[in-house]
Amino acid sequence: MSKSPIGIFDSGIGGTSIFQEIHALLPKENCIYLADSKNAPYGNKSNAEIIQLSIKNTEFLINKGCKIIVVACNTATTNAIDYLRENYTIPFIGIEPAIKPAALNTQTKAIGILATKGTLSSQLFHKTTDLYASGIKVIEQVGEGIVPLIEAGKVNSKEMQSLLEVYLKPMLEQNIDYLVLGCTHYPYLIPMLSKMLPVEVKIIDSGLAVAKQTKSILTSHSLLNEDICEPTIKLYSNGEVVILDSILDYKFDTSYLVF
Repeated sequence: MSKSPIGIFDSGIGGTSIFQEIHALLPKENCIYLADSKNAPYGNKSNAEIIQLSIKNTEFLINKGCKIIVVACNTATTNAIDYLRENYTIPFIGIEPAIKPAALNTQTKAIGILATKGTLSSQLFHKTTDLYASGIKVIEQVGEGIVPLIEAGKVNSKEMQSLLEVYLKPMLEQNIDYLVLGCTHYPYLIPMLSKMLPVEVKIIDSGLAVAKQTKSILTSHSLLNEDICEPTIKLYSNGEVVILDSILDYKFDTSYLVF
């Protein structure tokens, strides 16, 4: 089982930000990434729809022989990971907005959360916020329209800049000093956000923490791959493969998938 791949899925190409963190930390591991771009974004879907899509993605990765599955989607984690853990024996790694480090380190006692509607309305999000951000002003903002632009390859477009200006304004007016990115698509916006935000506002996401947790779970289950051979990395998408390729730092084996 140690040579079996790590499975990673997202509602599109955004979870590649997580995949790249995992690949950097665990370069020997074989990986399969599944981009469900056809059904992106998940953030405006019902809980039942998100669970069904997560089941479909999970069974695809299990059928490919994956030893662990990383749900590289905030919306799928907050809405479906409990169901997945209850109904499958394979280990699951989830992702949620990095509220804890932002709340613990804020000096202005105000933090901004940019996320999808599905994440911000979930029970897990509210539970995490109540647990770690008591006494902290949390300015929530639904990033409506961001995921479709990223999926269309328009990360650095004027449309994206206009959206971000609207979304950042109320946060800056309330003196945030941390901006939490609550969607795995959003780290690809960091270069643009860094130019738009004051230098004292720190941007934080969950990518490295997820990679470290993946390593920890693989270690505890004796599933780390110690093979010295070049790892096999396969990327599957039911959207535009060219966009999936363009957003990655490296070239991997990509396939178009219809399901």
